[in-house]
Parts: sequence; C-alpha cells; structure tokens
Amino acid sequence: MTVESTSARKPRRSGAKRTSAKRRAADQPELVQLLTPEGERVEHPEYSLDPTPEELRALYRDMVLSRRFDGEATTLQRQGELGLWASLLGQEAAQIGSGRALQDDDYVFPTYREHGVAWCRGVDPVNLLGMFRGVNHGGWDPNSNNFHLYTIVIGSQTLHATGYAMGVAKDGADTAVLAYFGDGASSQGDVAEAFTFAAVYNAPVVFFCQNNQWAISEPTERQTRVPLYQRAQGYGFPGVRVDGNDVLACLAVTKAALERARTGQGPMLIEAFTYRMGAHTTSDDPTRYRRAEERELWETKDPILRLRTHLTAQGLADDAFFAELEEESDALAKRVRDAVRAMPDPDDMALFEHIYADGHPLVDEERAQFAEYQASFASAEEGN
Repeated sequence: MTVESTSARKPRRSGAKRTSAKRRAADQPELVQLLTPEGERVEHPEYSLDPTPEELRALYRDMVLSRRFDGEATTLQRQGELGLWASLLGQEAAQIGSGRALQDDDYVFPTYREHGVAWCRGVDPVNLLGMFRGVNHGGWDPNSNNFHLYTIVIGSQTLHATGYAMGVAKDGADTAVLAYFGDGASSQGDVAEAFTFAAVYNAPVVFFCQNNQWAISEPTERQTRVPLYQRAQGYGFPGVRVDGNDVLACLAVTKAALERARTGQGPMLIEAFTYRMGAHTTSDDPTRYRRAEERELWETKDPILRLRTHLTAQGLADDAFFAELEEESDALAKRVRDAVRAMPDPDDMALFEHIYADGHPLVDEERAQFAEYQASFASAEEGN
C-alpha cells in the first residue's frame, strides 16, 4: 500500500508563501508504508515483510531503549555532563528499521545522530557519549562492529562510504555499505560527488537520507524543488521514499536495497520521510522557527506508539512485556548516568599521538611547548 505523505510544515513567512507551502505539502509524492499511524498492518506490492511476533517485539524494544538512552543523554547535557547532544527523538523507526536490515558483514557510515543504528550494530551506548563529553575522539573501534565513527562534518561520510563500497567491490566481497545523511546534507557538494562516483562505478552502497524536514532552522522546501528521493534519477540509480515513522517499511525497503547492492545492481537512494521532534542539537531552540501545531501533528505519527498499538491490538504483547521493558529502560538509563560521570579525563598529551607514523619535528616541538604550558599551572599552584 502507498499513502500520500503530508507535511505540517508552516514556517513563519508571509501568507502567500504559506499558501504555496500548503499546496506543495498536498502535492507530496506517495511513500512506502506497511504500518499506518493507527497501527494497522497494510501491504505493499513491491516491498513485503512477514515478521514474527518475536521480531515485532524486538523492534519495539530497540526503539524504546534507543529513545530512553537518547533522552538520558539530553538530560546529561542539560546537567552539564556533556558538551553537546544531537537527539534522535522521532526518528527511531528510520534508524532501527534500517539498522536491523543490515547483515554482519555490511558496513555503516553514520552522521552524528545515528544512535539507534549504533544500538543495532552492538556499539555500547556509553561509548557514544565519550566524544560529546570531550574525553575521546570516538570511543569505539569501527572495525569491531562495522560501524564507522560519528562524522561531524556535514555530508562527508557519503564520500567515505562510496570509496569503501568501491573498494569492497574490487575485492569481490559480498558486502553492502549503508551511508546515512540528513536532508540538510543533501545540499552539500560532497553528497552530489558521492552520488556521481557511486553511479559511475556501480558501487554497492545504499544512501539513506533521514528527511526530518529541518536542516537546523531551514525547511526542506527551501533547499529543493523536487522530493529528495527523485534526485537519484539524475545520477542513474533508483530512489524511493518510505514512511520514516514506520519501522516495518524502513526495514523492508532497506533490506531490499542492501540486497540489491550486494548482488551487483549498484547504488540506491532511500528517503525516510520523518520528523525531528526535538531540537537539532541541545544548542538549538526550535521554538524560534517551528510552530507547536507542527509537532503536535507529528506526535500522532509517533513510531513507537504506532507499533505498540499494533502489538496490543493483535495480542502480540501483554502488560508483563511492557513492564519488563520499562524496568530494562530504567536500568539502561542508570548505567549510562553512572558511566558518564565516572569517565576519566583524557591524557593531555594524547592529543599529539598517532599523527604521523614515524613522528614529525613540528609535532615534537608543539608537544614540548604544550607540556611546558601544562607544567606552568603546577608551578603556579606550588607558589601559592
């Protein structure tokens, strides 16, 4: 089944522009959907999925725990324990659905918001917080989970993903690569260049765009004249728009796209049409550019509530399941809180390690100068 997507976007502009925005919203293209906002299961002619009750409960658990961890991280930042945090609130279905479509040998290149995908790849949530606390530059070994370090530079990871995909193709590996980026990053030249190379070299890469409709304070309608998934046509590979708040649709579409890549059919673009329920990061105030009515509308499309409604209506989960999951969520939150506050400060001199394989005289000079600078504080304290 396909349904017309709707947009609640009403930026604070003139009345004429608002009318134009409403008209564009009404003209939005259809998207792939397998679970309606009311929790009803529907079918799609191209993308099918037949999950077991255990698999449905597992997807629900993934989304609930990802949201709880994300909320805890936001709270820690507000308490001064983290320098910054980019919330995934509202995008759990897009991330869990696509993340669970991956095979072990597949490789992921995330941005800085893919906390749910990291969960699916087995990265300890605590490890995601070290960089945002300022105690490390990543916190995990990318090759242990085939999950690259977070990329702060907007859009550059699509080039990394394409290059990696070209490499595994030359190696003859049965591997697909999944690259995440947002609607704002789609305006970056790096993304266009990645599309070009992926198409020309038939690279086994899937580009997964989480269109949460706001590039910080800039709405998508100011960045593009066509739906983002249609851009793929100009590069010679297919694109599809999926309901980004439908975990089943995201799982089915991503699984099909990854299999397509593995079998030598080249790249594909997935646009997950979703919504960023919170701020862009904790340094942002979305009330300055978004209306409360917009968020209220999207709350009715909540991805977790949608699946819970389905589970309950079909008798696939009982009160005991939800109670046990709540206890697990509380335990996860406590573990994250305790672990973050116990993180040791980094070694000041580690900044100069792993720069050059054989060392460098300028780095040696800078190391010595910094060591002297640090020692001056100890001398000042002794003097007092």
